[in-house]
Amino acid sequence: MPATNTRRASARRDRTSATRATEKTNKKANVRRVAAVRGSRYATSPLIETRRSRIHGLGVYAIAPIKKGTRIIEYLGERISHAEADRRYARKANDDGHTFLFIASSRTVIDASVNGNDARFINHSCDPNCEAVIERGRVYIEAIRDIEPGEELGYDYQLTWESTDDPEDLALYACRCGAKNCRGTMLDKEPVDKQKVKQKAKRKSKRKT
Repeated sequence: MPATNTRRASARRDRTSATRATEKTNKKANVRRVAAVRGSRYATSPLIETRRSRIHGLGVYAIAPIKKGTRIIEYLGERISHAEADRRYARKANDDGHTFLFIASSRTVIDASVNGNDARFINHSCDPNCEAVIERGRVYIEAIRDIEPGEELGYDYQLTWESTDDPEDLALYACRCGAKNCRGTMLDKEPVDKQKVKQKAKRKSKRKT
């Protein structure tokens, strides 16, 4: 079964993050298409373009009508192990909450900073029009409603965190999506340790019945 909304990250520095990184913008143009990066065959989609975003850095915008359920683009990049992803993430500055790492499975992380494509620039939104879908270790971005030309694409990152994480680290993941229902953070609503406790209690309850 495909898992939706599975772009995951932790605010802790010893875990793989899955947030967006800011790339240098083209000073000679307001609009910039992100072309193939060293060998990617699916660098872009005829439905979208990448340009400066009001939310953060670069963003991805529809340039044609996109129907609900459309598979817009695959999230591409170098496929590496979790250990290698943690190593790369550990080299980042302590005040930098951005990276192109995306967990695709229990064994694989996609590093879109190598052979990546437009998908890496899709910003977080608390009122998303897209979602991330994982199928057999590959990650796709799909529309969850009709999207009009000119709309910025966004999906809920639901970044994982724990109740013991440093508040200063968590503050790096503030949300600027501007949605009416914005929760002010790209982090998931509940810390992962509390989610595990609830899941464990639920399993015990099922066994008793």
